[in-house]
Amino acid sequence: MDLVSIITPCYNSERFIQETYQSIFNQTYKNWEWIIVDDCSKDSSVKIINCFNDDRVKLFIQDSNQGAAVARNKALDIAKGKYITFIDSDDLWLPNFLEVTINYLESNNENLVYTSYKRVDENLNFALNDFIAIDKINRNRILYNCPIPMLTSVYNASEIGVVKFPDIELREDHAMWIDLLERTKYARAIKESLAIYRMRENSVSRNKWNIAIKQYNVYKKYLKMNIIQSSYYTFFWALNGLKKYGKF
Repeated sequence: MDLVSIITPCYNSERFIQETYQSIFNQTYKNWEWIIVDDCSKDSSVKIINCFNDDRVKLFIQDSNQGAAVARNKALDIAKGKYITFIDSDDLWLPNFLEVTINYLESNNENLVYTSYKRVDENLNFALNDFIAIDKINRNRILYNCPIPMLTSVYNASEIGVVKFPDIELREDHAMWIDLLERTKYARAIKESLAIYRMRENSVSRNKWNIAIKQYNVYKKYLKMNIIQSSYYTFFWALNGLKKYGKF
């Protein structure tokens, strides 16, 4: 059973971090390390994490608040697992998430897989229908939008290497998946919902106009596309976002 490195940035998550840990602790796949990088939380997050009493949990505290991308990259520098996966400090996995995804990668000789997931509000009440994973996402397809979530993705770092998050404000996850899909042909999909994503009202990702500007910059500044190309892909990113959240 190969080691899995679980990456989590943490900031003011005292309300949820215990539940997140419990969902990891309950995994049927037991060989994991959970690397948490706390980004200078002002609440009791660190105190709660220090009470987990689990040698597999490794907590690191930033000297200053630098954002989720920097925290994830620090965790990736430390990670020792053959497989890399991510969970935010307010989300949950179903007990068989790691077992199902890793078995899929090994049985099918694939490098990247992700699953469908449930969408709930902060109190775990139904918010939207499950997001259903789309199979065979390649680099060209992911330019139109990013269906691959941090929460349900697992990749084989021993085959494709550890992929860092670039310095792209708020859209570093999309840029990272674009880079990763230059190293492997596809992201494969498991249709079963194996995780629970909290849709929080105060999330920075809920400000869609601000995110649209940042998304345009992924194409224009990071990928060096011209204005027409950048506008074209941003339009389809917005359209697919409306579909994702049932508004179109």
